Amino acid sequence: MVYAHCNFLINRYDVDMFIVIGPGHGAPAALANLYFEGSLQKYYPSYQSNLEGITKLIHNFSWPEGFPSHVNSQFPGSIHEGGELGYALAVSFGAVMDHPDLIVTCIVGHGEAETGPTATAWHSAKFIDPNESGAVLPILHLNGYKISSKTIYGSMSDQELFDLFTGYGYQVRFIENMDDIDSDMAVSMDWAYQQIRTIQKAARTGKPIFQPRWPLLIMKTPKGFSGIKTLNGQQIEGTWRAHQIPVQDPIHNESEFSAVKQWLESYKIHELIDPKTGVIHADLLKTVPHDRRRMGDNPKSMPEFVPLELPPITDYACARACFDKGGVAESITQTLGKYLSGVIKRNPHRFRIFSPDELTSNKIDAVLKVTNRNFQWDKETANKGGQVLEMLSEHTCEGWMQGYCLTGRFAMFPSYETFLGIVTTMMIQYSKFIKLASETKWRSDTPSINYIETSTLWRQEHNGYSHQDPMFINNLINMKSKLIHIYLPPDVNSSLCAVEACLNRKRGVNLIISTKKEMPLWFNMEHTRKHFAAGASVWKQYSTFDGLNPDVVIVGCGNETHVEAVAAVGLLKRDVPNLRVRFINVVDLMVLDIEAESGLTDDTFENLFTSDKPVIFNFHGYPSAVRSLLFGRNHIKRFKVLGYIEEGTTTTPFKMLTANKVSRFHVAIEALREGAKSNPQVALDAHLAIAQYEGHLKEHDRYIVEYGKDPEYLADIFPKSA
Repeated sequence: MVYAHCNFLINRYDVDMFIVIGPGHGAPAALANLYFEGSLQKYYPSYQSNLEGITKLIHNFSWPEGFPSHVNSQFPGSIHEGGELGYALAVSFGAVMDHPDLIVTCIVGHGEAETGPTATAWHSAKFIDPNESGAVLPILHLNGYKISSKTIYGSMSDQELFDLFTGYGYQVRFIENMDDIDSDMAVSMDWAYQQIRTIQKAARTGKPIFQPRWPLLIMKTPKGFSGIKTLNGQQIEGTWRAHQIPVQDPIHNESEFSAVKQWLESYKIHELIDPKTGVIHADLLKTVPHDRRRMGDNPKSMPEFVPLELPPITDYACARACFDKGGVAESITQTLGKYLSGVIKRNPHRFRIFSPDELTSNKIDAVLKVTNRNFQWDKETANKGGQVLEMLSEHTCEGWMQGYCLTGRFAMFPSYETFLGIVTTMMIQYSKFIKLASETKWRSDTPSINYIETSTLWRQEHNGYSHQDPMFINNLINMKSKLIHIYLPPDVNSSLCAVEACLNRKRGVNLIISTKKEMPLWFNMEHTRKHFAAGASVWKQYSTFDGLNPDVVIVGCGNETHVEAVAAVGLLKRDVPNLRVRFINVVDLMVLDIEAESGLTDDTFENLFTSDKPVIFNFHGYPSAVRSLLFGRNHIKRFKVLGYIEEGTTTTPFKMLTANKVSRFHVAIEALREGAKSNPQVALDAHLAIAQYEGHLKEHDRYIVEYGKDPEYLADIFPKSA
């Protein structure tokens, strides 16, 4: 019914519109309308408008290799994975940003309306500048029940619902005239359209309305509306029994079969389709919008990939490289903020940053020199446009990003590391959407979604244990590896390479893990590009004997953990010069996975990590992430992975490293224990150095309790003394 009235509106006003279906099992309605308007036949030629085509459509619904019961990327015109409730509204708002003529009708189901992501997404209207963006027409569909109990909104009175959504900032109109529901819907849809255009016209003629109240329709129908009224003496329509499959055994139960037959015949299918040929009657097809105005064929819902115009990263690179002492550059995220400013200047309506109120904290706020925060309910930021949206709801930011990118634009989502886990299931649903999209021939590529994970656990010593959680890495690794890229750039220049790669990549999920603190600069941009392209490489300058014939391989992966790995080599060079060490940095974590797009071949992997030498891998996150990626490689028992082991508190930065056994002293101790197994000269004196390092660890514990800070000598990555 909603789809039909959208078509009526499109035909009447030539509206650029498509629909997002939030209710979980809304696929039957979508398929019926896609078939009716001809969009299904365009993309799936075997479903022609004839008896064979409609028979195949009905047969293949929820059938192996057929269409699922919820919308996904196999449905023309869909930008939403309907398998998990809660995301439709935020995705719809992301889609209309920077699309000034687009209206997205979003049906929010009664069960979906109870979810946390939907609860915050209602506020998305407050972030839509009507001068530069389109509009969302939300239709809250209430029928009183979810699977087997009353819904919250379905139990509220009209007055309570009116007050609630008026408080949210909407103009509310109810559709509930069951005597003539179509007339009620038609008038309400027209009213909503006029309200949208009034708000937009005011903004686009220089007289913007402050805090505009966008329309919201609340459609109230009985559960199972137009379905079976009663069965076996029990009421079906208007009760929870109408959910899913109210008739359990129509094949063997004659009264149940009769009820189903009577229900299906009530639709008078013979008045719509010729029963002999299966062809839709021509007069009905006049209601179908023309050409690309059909909602299942709207080009904005299935856009062609158009790359961004990116500024050269060399314009933002740090030229001061120090190969011996690790020259310190500025904050990594500060530099990324400057680079993203350049991206916005070149692409003012094709790139946005969605951030949960942490842009300044994460030092990416240089972008505010070239654009604005876009919040329409604050006089300071209203009616100024802007490509930065900050809302303290990771769910809403994620939904905005998905809708924005699936309609052909590009985005970045910077966040504190520990809070990215909040959007894990949304990321998973999105990954499923693009995985199926990649297998759907008529789907074009779309830009990847991109996360910058900063304010990481290693520098959350002031916030404490609650802010120390790198689990988002593990969550990503569980997805199809060909879709995933995880970068842990060790400095400014490699971080610029990572952002450039992410903004160029199609159809994937990219994660950049980068501290906001000042970090050493390891190489110039020319060398960094080569290293980044390889994903991992031997750093001869930080190895002994140029890394040849090593007794042990030390790997740095991350910011702080990489620094500690380098510092460990410095200790070993000073204290145990006979130990042969190969030092490696891994910047692209997925090179470890042979199945990944960037995965190293077995030969290259063994050339890099050797085929039989012990490897001490100092990792940013949980050791299990690296171990899972190494699975399937040869001789992986020789890898000892150090990483975050759930030890944290409010303490000093170096204590975070020692508590989790990733400090330079721990790396050096492990390297000595392993290297001594094959090098007799090292075995003679290893215990002396190990005892010295263990002593430093104990002294550090005493020092921080007395002085409340780490000793200054730890700032020296290449210690002459300690």
